[in-house]
Amino acid sequence: VSPWDIALCATGTAVAGENALVLAVLFYTPSLRAPMFLLIGSLALADLLAGLGLVANFAVRYLLRPPSEAAELGAAGLLLAAFSASVCSLLAITVDRYLSLYNALTYHSERTLGFTCAMVLLMWVLCLGVGLLPLLGWNCLRDQSACSILRPVTKDNAAVLAVTFLLLFALMMQLYLQICKIAFRHAQQIAVQHQFIATAQATSTRKGLSTLSLILGTFALCWIPFAIYSLVADSSYPAVYTYSLALPATCNSLINPIIYAFRNPDIQKSLWLACCGCVPSTFSSRPRTSSDV
Repeated sequence: VSPWDIALCATGTAVAGENALVLAVLFYTPSLRAPMFLLIGSLALADLLAGLGLVANFAVRYLLRPPSEAAELGAAGLLLAAFSASVCSLLAITVDRYLSLYNALTYHSERTLGFTCAMVLLMWVLCLGVGLLPLLGWNCLRDQSACSILRPVTKDNAAVLAVTFLLLFALMMQLYLQICKIAFRHAQQIAVQHQFIATAQATSTRKGLSTLSLILGTFALCWIPFAIYSLVADSSYPAVYTYSLALPATCNSLINPIIYAFRNPDIQKSLWLACCGCVPSTFSSRPRTSSDV
């Protein structure tokens, strides 16, 4: 058994457990029903399935005897659908944050829960369609020379997925830059209206910039190297290169709950209540909305 596969399976188990906790908190807390939390729940569900996909892939490779093509394609399809939904959910959260700042006055009346549910459902249908591609012919089981590093996906199809991912990341980065500009402008307006001193404004701006840097930096460090490698490499490249880049990419699903869920005061409060039945006196009760950066 490859130690790399053991590491991926262990990561998948941790990812599934962590995101299952997020989903449980969202499901059993009636107050967490805003569109923002629905998007966080979509991200947690996608990452949960990604973790289960990693475990399933390990089971198919080492525990299923004799190997089954249908099981291998199914495990690959689950990973494709889950990670596609994870990236799309991150993009949806980015769009939601941008709209909540850009249309601050009308956001809460226009961004209804029903509309968000419909958008999330459409996104999941598209991602599940991506997951069916290996079963519908996007595989190299009949021609091993055409395999990519994402076996059983062919090299051409892996390149299409990598380019699509890079385009989505470019869109996400552009949106976050716009969010930063709007937040900086809002900070200036508030500083003028309330006559804040310059250092207070600078502190607020630095906090927003640090959060944006955390979100973009983590996502880029986890996924960009693997996406670029998928464009240039094929199955003839040493497997150790693929594993060393795939493991950080999967770890992004381990980091997502920390960035998007556990840092949210409402979810923190629910966790405290679930774990010990109380909320610390030092806990901040300031409401946090999707516009917070």
